[in-house]
Amino acid sequence: MLKTRALTAAVLLAGFGAALFLLPRAGWVGFCAVLLGGAVWEWGALAALKPPSRVLYTLALVLLFLSLPAAGPRAGELYAPAWVYCASGFFWIVLAPLWIWRSSYVGSRPLLLSLGVLTLVPACAALVDLRGGNPALLLAVLATVWISDSAAYFVGRRFGTRKLAPSVSPGKTWEGVLGALIAVALYALAWAVLGAPDNPWVGGARPIPVFAAVLLGLAVVGIIGDLFESLIKRQAGVKDSGKLLPGHGGILDRIDAPVAMLPLAVLAFMR
Repeated sequence: MLKTRALTAAVLLAGFGAALFLLPRAGWVGFCAVLLGGAVWEWGALAALKPPSRVLYTLALVLLFLSLPAAGPRAGELYAPAWVYCASGFFWIVLAPLWIWRSSYVGSRPLLLSLGVLTLVPACAALVDLRGGNPALLLAVLATVWISDSAAYFVGRRFGTRKLAPSVSPGKTWEGVLGALIAVALYALAWAVLGAPDNPWVGGARPIPVFAAVLLGLAVVGIIGDLFESLIKRQAGVKDSGKLLPGHGGILDRIDAPVAMLPLAVLAFMR
């Protein structure tokens, strides 16, 4: 399983990297729209939508994503208005942790479908905005989640004993969280020392410890995203959101943490 997982991750990273650095802006927006469509299709399945309704739901969210530049007073500065990222961030920082803490299922299908709009559309818009100035910035931000996930997996597997949220995701442990935060702190130090593209958090009035706190906060939000998707899957009675990616499950299984973290990263890194 680990070999299959690693091979799939390598293929995904190669494909994502090629799109990230080689596609023009319009091509990148199209790439993000396709990614969003796949994620929304799986979200519709978790909400128990039948295929005709899933098609309409998927098309509606993709069209909403493509129409974001025409919305709000800040259109033209960011791909999506800042309030879109603020609304998504409020959900991930305040509402999602409450749901996880109470281990409460999302009570109605309309609410679950609305949450798909609030979480998936801003995340894909954030992919456009973070890539806009310098593709390496988006890659560096995403590496925060990849490092966090990997450290949590290996540390939790080796040392984990205390369950983080046993009723939501029994495999996750507090030791894994600690390992993830230590790894991200080291990554923040390396990023700051070696230099990074378009990073407003290092130097001057915003020193390295503040930058490290920002990345640690993003890592924590990524963990919340992972747990919330586990809650939705448990409600739907499935282990994975799909079967598209060998060793990983579906698209949502691969992007659950970035979906939560990316809108907040825009607010933190975009001037």
